[in-house]
Amino acid sequence: MLDLLIPLIMVAVALAGLSRKQDVYGLLVEGGRDGLRVLASIVPALVMLLSATSMLRASGAMDALAAFLSPALRYVGIPPEVAPLLLVRPISGSAALALGADLIAAYGPDSPVGRTAAILLGSTETTFYAVSVYCGAAGISKTRYAIPAALLADCTGFLVASWSARWLF
Repeated sequence: MLDLLIPLIMVAVALAGLSRKQDVYGLLVEGGRDGLRVLASIVPALVMLLSATSMLRASGAMDALAAFLSPALRYVGIPPEVAPLLLVRPISGSAALALGADLIAAYGPDSPVGRTAAILLGSTETTFYAVSVYCGAAGISKTRYAIPAALLADCTGFLVASWSARWLF
């Protein structure tokens, strides 16, 4: 179905542009040029975020920090097993998905850990990625209040995800 829909949309857009007597090819090239400019502005931040995430996981610092946070997590009702996911989620969505899949495979999808991981992945954001992409694309360099506010929202999402998994299931 999708194989047929995309060419139809492309033809419809081209015909709409031609009916308005617009240079469809020129507009396409201009859009591609703008896309490359946005890409050039956000790639350095993305490379830095992905490198930092990989270094934290490979060095063992992520596991040490998770072990350190376990008592506090137990106190607020978050399963300590999801601590690595809490640490990675604001940084990297793909790394968080990998950790979430590992947790679900290890503990099962219907376990409190698996449910918490699934709800957490669906209800929180990759904060640093979003801030770097959106602020970078908009040319905003002063993110002094945006990052703490977004991290506070992440913490709220972590708590509510854990509590929802416990109360609803």
